Amino acid sequence: MNDIIRAMKERRSIRRFKSDMPSKEDLAQIAEAGLYAASARGQQKAIIVAVTDKELRDRLSKANCRIGGWGEDFDPFYGAPAILIVLAEKDWPNRVYDGSLVMGNLMLAAHSLGLGSIWIHRAKEEFEQEEWKQLLTDLGIQGEWEGIGHCAVGYAEGEIPPAAPRNEDRLFWAE
Repeated sequence: MNDIIRAMKERRSIRRFKSDMPSKEDLAQIAEAGLYAASARGQQKAIIVAVTDKELRDRLSKANCRIGGWGEDFDPFYGAPAILIVLAEKDWPNRVYDGSLVMGNLMLAAHSLGLGSIWIHRAKEEFEQEEWKQLLTDLGIQGEWEGIGHCAVGYAEGEIPPAAPRNEDRLFWAE
């Protein structure tokens, strides 16, 4: 089995992270891998906002928690210190598909560097709010954007969980 397929089979969603921040170099490599994801018509309409500032990360966590309906003490990012937010141009018909491919690449790249990751939803709802639209403006990002997902990244706390058995009857051949 080659390394890419092995990574696809071994990568798991991590729900407990150490507080140690991954290096900027590792995060940049992960983001770059995300930006190399396939995109409809090669248009590359997805972007990534890399959040490593703890105060901003914590504000984002609280906003995500409110949208999800959890108590204030819950961290929907499971303690991950870095959040890579994927957004795509709001009027692009393939925004969710393209952004999802970016998310997949981010998680595989993190795994390949010995980091854990997990896809966290509610980016769409967050970036419909003025506070988060303003963040994009403050970062110099022009246009209308839809949040696709958050890739929470960090060092896993504890063992990597094993893969659950795959459900049967999910592959059909038309020969």
